[in-house]
Formats: sequence, C-alpha cells, structure tokens
Amino acid sequence: MGSQVIIDIIGSTIVFGSLMLMTLRLNLSQNEMMQTARGDLMVQQAIVEVTHLIEYDFRKIGYCKNTSQIISNAILLADSNAITYRTDVDNNGNVDTMHYYLGPASELSATPNPRDRMLYRVINRDSPKGANLGVTVFDLKYYDQARKIMNFPITGPSLNTIKEIQITVQVENIMSPTLATDTAFSGYAGSYFQQYSGAYWRQVRLSSRNLSKR
Repeated sequence: MGSQVIIDIIGSTIVFGSLMLMTLRLNLSQNEMMQTARGDLMVQQAIVEVTHLIEYDFRKIGYCKNTSQIISNAILLADSNAITYRTDVDNNGNVDTMHYYLGPASELSATPNPRDRMLYRVINRDSPKGANLGVTVFDLKYYDQARKIMNFPITGPSLNTIKEIQITVQVENIMSPTLATDTAFSGYAGSYFQQYSGAYWRQVRLSSRNLSKR
C-alpha cells in the first residue's frame, strides 16, 4: 500500500469524523430546541393556572355573600410567603378561613429542579394539600392606607391596616431536559442542562374591595 493511499484513507477518516460530529451536534441542537419549547409551554401553562387562582382568591379577602356577616378582621396572618384570611370560599354565606403558604424546597428533593416548592392552599381545617406546579417564588408585600409598604412582623391591630398586597410569583420547569442523562455529550452541552425554563409574574398592589372599604 503506497503512502498516498494511506494519506487518502487518513484524510477520508478525518472528513468522515468531522461530518459525523457536525451531524451529532446538529441533532443535539434540535433536541435542545424541542426540550426548551416543551419546557417553556409547561411553565407558561403552570404560571397562568397559579396566578389566576391566586388573583381570584385574593380579591375575595374579607368577602361574604351574606352581607349581614361583616368580616371586621379579614387578615389573620401576613408574612412574606404566607397569608391567612377570612372569606366566603363557596359563596354560600358562611365565612371560611383561607391559608396560602409556600413549603420548603426539601419537600421536593426528588424532582430535578432544586428550587421548586409546594404551594399550599388550605381551607378551614382541611388537611394541607399542595400543588407542585414549579413555583420557586411566592413573595408577598403589604401596603397601608397611605400606600406605604409595611415592615414585618405585621401583627395585632396592624393587620387591620393592610389595604393592598403586592404578589410576586415565579415558576420554573420542575423537570430537567431528558438529554441531561446522556453523559456522552456532557462536555458539549452540560452547561445548558443546568438551566430551567422560567416565568415571572407580579401583581402590583392588588386591592380587595372589602379591604379598601375598611
């Protein structure tokens, strides 16, 4: 076998290897785009579901269908990521207690995303039931009649001075891309697989009509 033939074989091998690598990278890039699109869709659906429920519930703080039952102390607890208030959940004229709070990240240690938490919505004395929709931030700030932010802790008579609430919610994809388990390409795309699709929502100074009348 002549030296020219060997050189041709080596050259062909290099070209073939380069083409294979380009093909693999192209396939990986396409898979990344598909994973990102699916993750974005899941996140958008989750944040719409979460924020619609929160906004609906919070606007009913202090509400009761039976107007003869005046809820004088509507908010019972006001913290940065928890709130308890009185409302008529079923619109049946009976006053209920609603409790929202964010669970610890350790509860969802089995999910790939280390930041997701359970968001709990508890009515009266029901057992806590949370939804894992990828919530990573549930932050509450409270404002008084003068529209000044109230400092924590907010307790006692100060609870009755709350007139507006700022709600911040962040949702991230609870699952990492499936290709994260493919270690063959970890050197090429490992940094990508540490990212999670996310969406952010803020309701600035939401005011319940029943709070503003007090």
